[in-house]
Amino acid sequence: MEEQTNRQAEQGPKQSATRLIILGIAVALIAITAGVLLYHYLYTKPLMQENEELKELAELEKQEMESQYKEFDLQYEMLQSQLSNDSLIAQIEDERRHTQQLLEELERTKATDAAEIKRLKAEIASLREVLRSYIVQVDSLNRLNQSLSEENTQMKEQISEASTQITHLATERNELKDKVDIAAQLDATGFWVTPKNKKSKDTEKVKDVKKIAFGFTIVKNVTAQNGQRIVYARILKPDNSVMGKKGTFTYEDTSLEYTEKKYIDYTGEEEKVTMYSDVTEFLEAGTYRLFIFCDSQMIGQTSFTMKK
Repeated sequence: MEEQTNRQAEQGPKQSATRLIILGIAVALIAITAGVLLYHYLYTKPLMQENEELKELAELEKQEMESQYKEFDLQYEMLQSQLSNDSLIAQIEDERRHTQQLLEELERTKATDAAEIKRLKAEIASLREVLRSYIVQVDSLNRLNQSLSEENTQMKEQISEASTQITHLATERNELKDKVDIAAQLDATGFWVTPKNKKSKDTEKVKDVKKIAFGFTIVKNVTAQNGQRIVYARILKPDNSVMGKKGTFTYEDTSLEYTEKKYIDYTGEEEKVTMYSDVTEFLEAGTYRLFIFCDSQMIGQTSFTMKK
C-alpha cells in the first residue's frame, strides 16, 4: 500500500510536466500560425494582387487582339460582297480562312503565354498590310459603282460595332496600365535654389549671378524599377524662354529643351539630388520656374525670384 502511494506521488509531477510541455508546444504553434498569417497579409497579399492585375491586363490585351481578328474577318466578308471577280474572291477567301485559323489559335492560347501572344500579335500587322492591299484593289475596281454603298450599310455597322468594342477594351487596358504606371512614377520634393556669384557665395542680385545651385529629394518608391535614370532640369526665365539650353529630351511625344541633366542610380530609397547650372547669358530680375523631369514624366517643380 505504501509502495503504491509512493508511485502515485511520483506520477503526479511527471503528469504536470507533460501538461506544461504540451501547453508550450500549443502556444508555439499558435504563435507560428499568427506569424505566417501576418506575413501573408503584409507581403504575399500585395504580390498576389499585383499578379492578378498583370493577368487581367494580359487578358484584356488578348481580348483586344481577338476583336481585331474578328474585324479583319468582317472586312474580308465586306470586300467579297462587293466583287464579281471570281479569282479575286478566291484570293480573299484564302486570306479570310488564314485569319480565321489565326483567331482559333489565339482563342486556344492562354493570355499568359507571352511568346505565343507576341507571335499572334505580330501576325496582326502582316494581316493589316495584306487587307489594305486588297482594299485598294477592290476600291479601284468598284470606284464607279455607287450603288454598293447601300448594300454595305449593314457591314459597316458591324465593323463600327467591332471598332467600338476594340476602343472599349483598349480603354480598359490603358486604365489598368495607368494604375501600374502611376504607382511606379517617381516624385520630387524638398526643393531649394541658391544663386551664387563668381566667388561661389550666395547672392540675390541678378547682375552678380554666375551660377545657380539647386536640389531636391526623390522620395522612396519600392514600386519603381531600380537602375540608372537621367534627371532633366528645365529652368524658365521670366519671359518663358529656357535658360542655358543644353539639348532636348522627350516629354509626352514632344521634344523639350533642358537646362541641365544628371545621371543617378535609383535604388527605390530616398535620393537627394544636387545640380548646378553656369550662367552664360543675360538674366533679368523676376520670377524663374524650375521643372524636374525623369522617365518622360514631370516629377516636381518650384519657383524662385532674383532681384535687380
